[in-house]
Amino acid sequence: MNSCIYNGIVTHRRFKPVKHALKYKTFSLLLDLDEIESLTKKISIFSLNKFNIFSFYNKDHGARDGSCLKNWVLGNIRKFKICENITTIKLLCYPRIFGYVFNPLSIFYCYEKDNLRAIFYEVKNTFNEQHTYIFKIKNNEKLEQKCKKKFYVSPFMDMDTYYNFKLLNPDNKLSVFIKQTDEKETILTATQTGDKKKFTINQLLINFFKYPLMTIKIIGSIHYEALLLWKKGAIYRKRENRILNNLSYEEF
Repeated sequence: MNSCIYNGIVTHRRFKPVKHALKYKTFSLLLDLDEIESLTKKISIFSLNKFNIFSFYNKDHGARDGSCLKNWVLGNIRKFKICENITTIKLLCYPRIFGYVFNPLSIFYCYEKDNLRAIFYEVKNTFNEQHTYIFKIKNNEKLEQKCKKKFYVSPFMDMDTYYNFKLLNPDNKLSVFIKQTDEKETILTATQTGDKKKFTINQLLINFFKYPLMTIKIIGSIHYEALLLWKKGAIYRKRENRILNNLSYEEF
C-alpha cells in the first residue's frame, strides 16, 4: 500500500520577537485517499468517520463538511488549471486518538503517476479556523515554495511575513521545513522529520504506547509554550477577522 506511518520529531525555533525553542516526538499518517476504506477493513482499531482508538474523519480536512476529500482536491486542481490527470492523492496528518485531533499543518501531495504535480498546505489555528495554500509543482527535484502569510496562526507573530516551504517527496524519510521571514530576516523555523513504518495494527499499537494521548499533548503543548512566550515578554496580537475555511492559489 501507499499509506504508511512516520515516527519522528517536530521542532520550532523562534528568533523574534523573543527567542524560544521546542521539540517533541510525534507520529503522523500518510494516507492514500483511495486506500482509507481498505485500511479500516484490515485494521480493527482504525476507523473512517466513526469513533475508535485511531480514526480519520473527512470533516477534519478540505471543505470540512464531511464530503469526499478526493473530490475537493480534484475540484481545486481543475479550478486552478494545475493538472489534467491526478492519479494519486496522499495526505500527511495526525490521526484522531479516542476521537480527538488537532492538526497545525496537514499536507496533500497530488501525483500524476509518479510525478508530484501539486501540494496543498492546510494550516489550522487553535480557534478552529483553516487556510489552505495551494502550489503547482514545476520541478520534482526542488520542492521549494514561498508565499505571503494570509492566515492568523500565532498570537505572538505579525501577519506581515512570508512562508518559505522546503520538503522532500515522502519516501523512506519524511522531511518538511518551514521558514517564516519578515522583510529583513528569519523570525521562525519549523521542521517535521520522520522514519517510515508500515501501516499495520502492530505499529499503531506500538505508537499508542510510545506516544500516549499524543493529540491531546499537542494542543496542551501549544498553550503551554504560548504561556512561556508571554512570560518572556512576547506581545499578544489580536486577529482582525474571524474565518472558517479559506484557500489561496500561490504562484511564485
